[in-house]
Amino acid sequence: MSTKQPTQTRQAELVAAALALAAERSPAEVTTGALAQAVGITQGAVFRHFESKEAIWLAVIDFAHQELLARLHAAAAGQPLAALRAVFMAHVDFVVEQPGVPRVIFQELQHPEDTPLKARVRGLMQAYRTLLTGLLQRAQAARLLAPGTDLQAAAVLFIGSVQGLVMQSLLSSQVGAMRQMAPAVFDLFQQAIAAPTAKARRTQETPA
Repeated sequence: MSTKQPTQTRQAELVAAALALAAERSPAEVTTGALAQAVGITQGAVFRHFESKEAIWLAVIDFAHQELLARLHAAAAGQPLAALRAVFMAHVDFVVEQPGVPRVIFQELQHPEDTPLKARVRGLMQAYRTLLTGLLQRAQAARLLAPGTDLQAAAVLFIGSVQGLVMQSLLSSQVGAMRQMAPAVFDLFQQAIAAPTAKARRTQETPA
């Protein structure tokens, strides 16, 4: 018999259960019954903590927003190009730990209609782009970027590179392999945007 827990605690448990189940199956197949069983409560009790199934997925995106952005901001310190690399790897590490998050996001983006969940995802991506643009502006001010680099396009390329890694890892069911591929993918990104002096310095720093 389950012990009664405060709503905030149960909500956190349900979010964690939703992420764990979404990592194993399509989020569309995650039922409130499965969530209840994972947490150890009745299906009816789920709705004492969330008003709907959609509210659970909204809470999942809110968790992803808070957790991912906290990690990215922590990584975004120091020299701009080094910070970009740290942010890239922090995002990869987050996905390896929470593969259910991109599954939820990718599934929602397949729906043509606008939804509250899509709005939350847009908010997450906007905050992400703002962080990246700030780092790229710092790099540009320090003359670490190639002349004429389009910062918005560079941010799109950065995010797209991570998303490409995520998609391939989900297709192969080898999410952990992202960590091995990520450094080489970031190196290609850096070669595309870095000033010649920064590229040369990076080459000299890379072990033979």
